[in-house]
Amino acid sequence: MKARCQVTGKASSDPLPQPVGVFVLDDQEIVRTGVRGLLEAEPDLRVVGEAGTASAALTQIPALRPDVAVLDVRLPDGDGVSVCREVRSRVPEVACLMFTAFGDEQALLDSVLAGAAGYVLKQIRGSDLVGAVRAVASGQSLLDARAASQLMTRLLDKAAEPDPLAELAPYERGILELIGEGLTNREIGKRLLISEKTVKNYASTLFRKLGLEQRTAAAAYAARTFGPLRAKGSCAGTNAPTGRVKSRPELLQKESSPLQQRSRNPIPRPGHGHHGQAPIQAQARRWDEAGMQLGERQ
Repeated sequence: MKARCQVTGKASSDPLPQPVGVFVLDDQEIVRTGVRGLLEAEPDLRVVGEAGTASAALTQIPALRPDVAVLDVRLPDGDGVSVCREVRSRVPEVACLMFTAFGDEQALLDSVLAGAAGYVLKQIRGSDLVGAVRAVASGQSLLDARAASQLMTRLLDKAAEPDPLAELAPYERGILELIGEGLTNREIGKRLLISEKTVKNYASTLFRKLGLEQRTAAAAYAARTFGPLRAKGSCAGTNAPTGRVKSRPELLQKESSPLQQRSRNPIPRPGHGHHGQAPIQAQARRWDEAGMQLGERQ
C-alpha cells in the first residue's frame, strides 16, 4: 500500500508521498461529481476513477487499483455489496467504503460479510466522508464492533431456527406449493392423479402443522416460501384459472422417478397407452390410500 500523505505545518526536504487514490461508484452523476470535488479539495486525496454501474466498476477497479473504493449500495445493474465482495476477492488491498442513502440493517450485515471496511450514510457531513476515506485507507474499520457482533449473532440465531417446512412430508410440501399457485383441491387432485378428498386431508394436516387456519393464509405463506405466484390466465368473465402450471412441486421430484419425468412430459391420460402410466397411477393410488386413512384418523 502506498505511503500516506501527512499534512503538517513543518517544511521538509523529503519527497511528498503519493495521495490516497479513491474510486467512486454511484449511479447518480451529480453525486459522483460532488464526491470528487469534495475529496480532491484535500491535498492527500485524489479520485483516480469513477463509474455509474457495477459492471463498469468491476472493469476499472482491478485495473486502477485505488487505495479506497467508495461504493453506492443500490445500483441499476446490481449492488455495491456484490461489487465489494468481488473487489475484495480480486484485489484485497483495496479498502471498500459503502456509501448509501439507506440505513438498511441487512445491507450492513451483507457489507460486513463481503469484507467492507466501512458503511456510511450519504446524510453525513462532507468532512465526515473525508475522514472516513482517510480512516479506511489507513487500515481502520468504521464498522462498529458491537453492532457487527450483534448482527452476526442475529444471523446465526436465524440460521439455527428450525425450518417450519421440515415437519411436512414431501407430498404435503408439494400440495402447499400448488395451493400457493392458486390451484383448488380439485385441480391439485387432477394434477397429481389423486382424489379431491385426499388433497383435502393432506391440506388439513399441513395447515395444522404450520399453524394456519385458512386457505388464503396458506396460499400467502406458500407464495412467500416458494416465490411469487406464477402468472396464470383466466377464463373469460370468470376468475377460474386455466392452463398448466409449469413448476414442479418437490414431492414429485422425490417420491418416484417416473414422476420426475412430469416436468418434461405431461402425465398421460387414461387410454393413451403410455408405458409410464402404470407406475404413476400406482403411486397415485398409494397416496390416495394414505390420504383416506389420514382423513379417517382426523
